[in-house]
Amino acid sequence: MKLMLGLMWLLHWLPLPLLGRFGDAVGSLLFVLLRSRRHIALTNLRLCMPELTEAERVDIARRHFQSYSRSVWERAVLWWASEARLKRLITIDPDGVIPVAAMTEKPTILLCPHFVCLDVAGAAIAMEASASSMYVTQKNAAFDQVLRAGRARFKPVKLFTRQDGIKPILRALRDKLPYFMLPDMDFGEKDAEFVPFFGIQAATLTATARIAATTGAQVMPVIATFLPNYQGWRVKFYPVWDNYPGEDMVAATRRMNQFIEERVREAPAEYFWTHKRFKTRPNGEPSLYSKH
Repeated sequence: MKLMLGLMWLLHWLPLPLLGRFGDAVGSLLFVLLRSRRHIALTNLRLCMPELTEAERVDIARRHFQSYSRSVWERAVLWWASEARLKRLITIDPDGVIPVAAMTEKPTILLCPHFVCLDVAGAAIAMEASASSMYVTQKNAAFDQVLRAGRARFKPVKLFTRQDGIKPILRALRDKLPYFMLPDMDFGEKDAEFVPFFGIQAATLTATARIAATTGAQVMPVIATFLPNYQGWRVKFYPVWDNYPGEDMVAATRRMNQFIEERVREAPAEYFWTHKRFKTRPNGEPSLYSKH
C-alpha cells in the first residue's frame, strides 16, 4: 500500500487529462479481471434499467469501472495538489459560489449519494468551511492516515464511525456544522425500510429523514461529477428540500430515493453500481445476485 500511495503522489503532478486517461485504462483492465464485481454491476443495471439493451448496460458498466478507477487515482490531486490548482479544476454549480452561509446558518444535512466523485464535493466544501461526515476506518493503517489527512487538509473536519452512534452527529448539527450524509447503501434491515429504488424494493436507511426531524436540519443535496474531456469536476448544490421530512418517514425516504434515481439517470456511469444495493431482501426472498 505504501508503494501505491507513493505512486499516487508522483502521479498527482500529471496534468489531469493524462491522469484521467491512465485511470480509464486501469478501469478497463479491472472490468475484465474483476468478474464478481462486473456481475454485481450488470445485475444492478439489469434490475434498474431494463429498458436498455444488454449491450447498452455492458457499456455503462465498463464506463463505470473506468470512472471509479479514475476517481481513485484522481484522489491524489485532492490530497496533494495546491488549493489554487483545485479551485481551477472544480466548477461550482449553479453560480460558481459554494453556499457556505446557507449551509451554516442552520443545521444542514448535505445529502451526497454514492457517485464516484463524492470526495470532490468534500474537498470543495473543505476549502471554504468545516464539516462533518461518517467515516469507515480503513484496514490499512497507512492508507487510513492519508485518507484522513486528505479530507481534513484545509478546514477541520469531524469524522464519525458507525460505532460512535448518532449522538455526535446530532451534536455537530446542533453546532451548525454541516453533516455529509451518504444514505444510499444497503446496511441491512436495521434502521431501514424497504422502499422502491428504480422500482425494486431496497433496504434504505431512514436516517436522513429521522435526523432532519429530530434536529430541524434542512437537507441540501450536493453531487460531484466529471467535467467533459478530463477538464476537472463539477460540484452541484441543489435547492434545500421544502417541507422535508414531513410526518411520514417512509414517504420521506421514498422521496429521497426518487431524487437519487433522477440524478443517476443524468450520469449513469458515475453511480456506484458495484455495490450490492439490493442485497437485503424482504420476506426471505432469494438473492438477486445469485449466478444461475
